[in-house]
Amino acid sequence: MYKNILVPLALDHNAHSEQALAVAHALASKGGKITAFNVVEQVPPYVAQYLPEGQMDKNIADAKTSLRADIGGVKDVKVVVVAGHAGTTITEYADEMEVDLIVIASHRPGLQDFFLGSTAARVVRHAGCAVHVVR
Repeated sequence: MYKNILVPLALDHNAHSEQALAVAHALASKGGKITAFNVVEQVPPYVAQYLPEGQMDKNIADAKTSLRADIGGVKDVKVVVVAGHAGTTITEYADEMEVDLIVIASHRPGLQDFFLGSTAARVVRHAGCAVHVVR
């Protein structure tokens, strides 16, 4: 069983959120931590200069609210939202927080995934811990 589980959830693909959290709960050891995690795409500096001050903080706060709503008020799950690039930020956060399992949802791969790769595929390739992919 796992002590520290990270569950990256995309707000625009919440169909698998419930399933991913159920898997995390099933694999968590007694007293284990589960973190629902979302990455808000970082705005490039050449675009950020045209946005109102504090826009990124507002985007993160809005994403946190949406993520809490998506997980249905589950009390034993910590919610974390950060800015960055999804694939890289997930694996970096997992390393920093000494996560021992990442439970990530994935869609069925299409032709475009063979050329570009999905976030789940990047996490599987680069994570320093176990990864459970939910489909």
